[in-house]
Amino acid sequence: MESQDVFHHFSSDGRPHMVDVSAKPVTSRTAIAEAYIHMARATRDAIVHQAIAKGDVMKVAEIAGIMAAKRTSDLVPLCHPVPLHHVAVRIEEHAVEAEEAVFRVTAEVRTAHQTGVEMEALTAASVAALTVYDMCKKADRGMTISQVRLVFKDGGASGRYERVDAGGPADA
Repeated sequence: MESQDVFHHFSSDGRPHMVDVSAKPVTSRTAIAEAYIHMARATRDAIVHQAIAKGDVMKVAEIAGIMAAKRTSDLVPLCHPVPLHHVAVRIEEHAVEAEEAVFRVTAEVRTAHQTGVEMEALTAASVAALTVYDMCKKADRGMTISQVRLVFKDGGASGRYERVDAGGPADA
């Protein structure tokens, strides 16, 4: 496979450009991404009991993820601005142990457009996790964000993709 077949964001002379999707049909598209944030158990307890000085960490982070999805084309070069019809971000406990806790962030994005919304879902999950870190960093600078990844996409010429190992980080 030539690089032109793989890297569509570059012209034959190697110059970057936004891919022309104007001739593609409008289809329904869905993408789901996830991220994990590992933290000390005490930090998790402070979040759950709303004892973080900056406020309700989970609600703020979920809103931040939604806002980020809407701004993806401003953040990622050559990414198309896509009209989003649905964005949902959810943060849930994934694992709680004596010393550590892990939260799973999931972001689902839907549209009817000529290009997919994988980048919007990945951006939403990433920024939601970053917001948890930002709001809790005073209590726990050792937090780790891991496994930001696409877990599902449907629609478009490439069809359906479903990650078989989704739902948990290997080290949780």
